[in-house]
Amino acid sequence: MEKRRIHIVDTTLRDGSHAVSHSFSPEQVKAIAGGLDKVGVSIIECAHGDGIAGSTINYGFSAHNEMDLIKSAHEVIKNAQQGILLLPGIGTIEDLEEAYENGARVVRVATHCTEADVAIQHIKAAKKMGMFVCGFLMMVHMATPEKLLEQAKIFEEAGADYVNLADSSGYLLPADVTDRIKVLVEGLNIPVGFHAHNNLGLAIANSIAAVEAGATYIDATCRGLGAGAGNTQLEVLAAVFDRMGYDTGLDLYGTMDVAEEIVEPIMHRPQVIKTAPLMLGYAGVYSSFLLHTYRAAEKFGLNPRDILVELGKRKMVGGQEDMIVDVAYQLSQQKN
Repeated sequence: MEKRRIHIVDTTLRDGSHAVSHSFSPEQVKAIAGGLDKVGVSIIECAHGDGIAGSTINYGFSAHNEMDLIKSAHEVIKNAQQGILLLPGIGTIEDLEEAYENGARVVRVATHCTEADVAIQHIKAAKKMGMFVCGFLMMVHMATPEKLLEQAKIFEEAGADYVNLADSSGYLLPADVTDRIKVLVEGLNIPVGFHAHNNLGLAIANSIAAVEAGATYIDATCRGLGAGAGNTQLEVLAAVFDRMGYDTGLDLYGTMDVAEEIVEPIMHRPQVIKTAPLMLGYAGVYSSFLLHTYRAAEKFGLNPRDILVELGKRKMVGGQEDMIVDVAYQLSQQKN
């Protein structure tokens, strides 16, 4: 029987940017992108952690111009498709055009899970350029499967080639993933993908649940490098899917080598589940809030866990990073 094909989208050079404070250099981008291209990754995403044009005081400045990084990746990618992430309100259509000129041919347009309509113009513009387009719903634990299907259909009608669900907080359990992916697979005429975070240690399990429910695009990063406790670990996923009989197109040994020999030496710290990332998953908080929370906790003499619990209670979402300081200040006043 023919093996079922699963497309692997590597986001080491995008989500992994959070974990290195957006410090990737053009040389590092070339080494990582070149390695990933050789081992059979389908799409290699390269951008600021918060998408193109994310290099700001609010989200963290990049050490190098992101268009130079995109261009560097383009120079070494020969087989894979080169991707970027765009969050409407951060990145613009003009930014998208510039990224296209520098080599990007895939764009994932990301919105909060109930705000797909803000991506319509960006999806249409990308399709007009001839790009392969994904509608990317974030923080999907905050919406029911039925609501997610409603939002995904907005992407589909706008012309998206596939829809991706992102468990941005690492909050979902495998059964939650199954419920959401299954509804989309049954209700859409385009493929479905999944993006996991490992804050509760469930990234691999949730990726398996997504595939078994019908997803055909799965996100991963070398060594799990990413916001919070990181993402689905690419080399582990390659081994697991091989054991399960799925065709990922990945060279297992080569994938291990890229992670160990190229990515690990430039990591700032091991990607493990410490207390604060665990709290992200437990409280349902956006994974890229982690470093902002650490800084705010230090500034106001607070326990990061208390800030994260409060952020979860307030259902704060990506784009509200500036509010973390306000929350920390309010908690410090209560403490005093």
